[in-house]
Amino acid sequence: MKTQEYVIRNPRKKLVPITTQVIRGFLVLLLSFLSVAWILPVLATLLTALRSFDSILTDGFLSIAGGLSFDNFVRVWNGGAYTYILNSFAITIPSLVALLILASMAGFILSRFEIPFARGILLVMLAGNLLPQQILLIPYNRMAENLGIFDTHLAVILAHVGFQMGFFTFITYNFIRQLPTEIFEAARIDGCGLWKMFYSVLLPVLRPPLAALATLGFAWIYNDLLFALALIRTQDNMPVTVGLLSLQGQFVSDYTALSASALLSAIPTVILFIVLQRQFVSGLTVGSVK
Repeated sequence: MKTQEYVIRNPRKKLVPITTQVIRGFLVLLLSFLSVAWILPVLATLLTALRSFDSILTDGFLSIAGGLSFDNFVRVWNGGAYTYILNSFAITIPSLVALLILASMAGFILSRFEIPFARGILLVMLAGNLLPQQILLIPYNRMAENLGIFDTHLAVILAHVGFQMGFFTFITYNFIRQLPTEIFEAARIDGCGLWKMFYSVLLPVLRPPLAALATLGFAWIYNDLLFALALIRTQDNMPVTVGLLSLQGQFVSDYTALSASALLSAIPTVILFIVLQRQFVSGLTVGSVK
């Protein structure tokens, strides 16, 4: 017996208007162009890092006549690039941990307790982020010298914590305000003290926004140049951004070494974003749908 095949049509499916199709096609072309425009410099940097300096001088930037190799990466790594990267981690990780903990505490206190002028305090903290970093370099420099912490990682850590604290607190404050009050009332009825409520009840709920802040904060602090350049002088204490700047000569610059160092320094940020990608996206969209 032959079985009859039935085609079930979805009555809700409608034809897409031509105007919408044109707009979508234009957006696809625009985003494709922007993607290519972003990828091309990265590919050019990778190509430069895989070639020798003599080959670039003789054959040009876009030629592969001299062959490709990883010698520049090995040379830069053995030349001390790992020291700069470790210094960047020594600055970034303590700064990020301090920011996440202090911002969570500040957002919790300002949003859930009756504090006079709570919003005013938050606005004053946030106003610090509206100031350009350049005008703060000289005051930070003088303060570090007076405190005896100039040319140390602690000076850069305190600068990042002080400058980013307002933004981190603003994000945690708005997220905690959206949480139901019943969560904290139930925890208080169960006998939770302030610290236990913060650690056991609030922190697990704060994972999405904290993951988003951790990703953004790591990129900002790890790639910072101004504070490190103003507060660090000894080469052994320099982070990777200042270390890359020191590779640039006054008359001749080894672009192969610069490219290899730049790609090596970008690896930690890329890995962190890949690991926390899902939490990062969910943290950014928190509160968009009720």
